Amino acid sequence: MLTLPTDHCTTGDALHDRLPDDGAGRIVRHIADALLPIADRLAAGLLPGNPAQIVGDNESGDAQKALDVGAHEHMLKALQGCNIRHVLSEEAEEVVTLDPSGDYDLAIDPIDGSGSIGICALLGMLFVIYPAGDGSFRRAGSEAVAAGYACFGHSVDFAWSLGDGVHIATLDRALGDFRIASENIRLKPTTSMIAYNASNEYHWGPGLQAYAQDLRAGKHGPRGKSFNMRWLAAAVGDLHRIMLKGGAFLYPQDSRKGYEQGRLRLAYEAIPIAFMVEQAGGRATDGHRRILDLVAETPHGFCPLIFGSTEEVELIEGYIARHG
Repeated sequence: MLTLPTDHCTTGDALHDRLPDDGAGRIVRHIADALLPIADRLAAGLLPGNPAQIVGDNESGDAQKALDVGAHEHMLKALQGCNIRHVLSEEAEEVVTLDPSGDYDLAIDPIDGSGSIGICALLGMLFVIYPAGDGSFRRAGSEAVAAGYACFGHSVDFAWSLGDGVHIATLDRALGDFRIASENIRLKPTTSMIAYNASNEYHWGPGLQAYAQDLRAGKHGPRGKSFNMRWLAAAVGDLHRIMLKGGAFLYPQDSRKGYEQGRLRLAYEAIPIAFMVEQAGGRATDGHRRILDLVAETPHGFCPLIFGSTEEVELIEGYIARHG
């Protein structure tokens, strides 16, 4: 049997003992419960069949894989009876009505990072909860009452906020529930860890190109310090690392066709990320404006996203402003 030191291990409260069983808390509880079958299917890899098989295209024209669609359908079933009126999902062109008299609306990315399905890479889930509206999801993230994400890696971690800070739990399979691992996460204002896809840098605007150039110059450049670069190709994975270790993330707009407004979806990727980041004391912006002040023109609309440690994000905004 593999044994490891346990001096620094803690056994936290079970998630179900900490979340209310009403309101938005009840929805968060049901989302956490629904993660276990998804985690088990991911752990099985290719053995039951190929989870990366292309089965269609979503509203934005991205290829839908079997796991994308399966996770979407699974979450809709799991959230029946949770007082949810409307659901906006990346994997459905139209908004789904679950309960016409429900008190809440939910926007969700059932599988974030799906380009890495089937290769044992980190994947996740993102969601945000609002008071029920007209179903258009033309609303600012500042109206949200809760948000969260899941990470499927060597552990299954689940983070949430009901507007009372960010808390993280880890799946305890023996218990059949999540145990609280960290509470009231706070991001340090400064960082030396940056996440972006360097292959896109050529297409960026002059401000971000100048920022990246100064970043790479390290301690011999104008920044006067060295940086570590991280990029997981799943925004939720970079978010989770930044929550635990600090850092900043960039996925800006660029000059390529289809990327002029960024490539992350505002409603169910950027807004839940921004909600969580701000709850942890960080900053999330499109380079000019606070993400939680933006309103999507269409349910599946894109936006640029820069988030993380406050001082680094403000510095990036400064580079963009100085270079027009």
